[in-house]
Amino acid sequence: MPKPDSLQGSLDLLVLKILSRRPRLHGYAIMAAIANISEDVLRAEEGSLYPALHRMEEAGWIRAEWIARESGRRARIYELTPLGRQQLESEESRWQAVSTAINRVLREA
Repeated sequence: MPKPDSLQGSLDLLVLKILSRRPRLHGYAIMAAIANISEDVLRAEEGSLYPALHRMEEAGWIRAEWIARESGRRARIYELTPLGRQQLESEESRWQAVSTAINRVLREA
């Protein structure tokens, strides 16, 4: 049984949406944004987020770049590509259709 805070099936959508609004974020900032915006209802764990970011980069939906931070440490930042914007639209449409269907079942059951 998935945990209540599981992002099963929706992580790509959330990451793409966050990067569409806040470009050039690093992985930890993406995790924090998901938690903050959802008021700590949703959590993206490192073990799920980083493989998803890698997969989305390979698909051409996001691009990554290493930058030097003021602390001297390097950070990998991510931003949406034009193909990622198309994928976001597709993911949002799919989510809306699923949400509508679930709401119908909840009202009728």
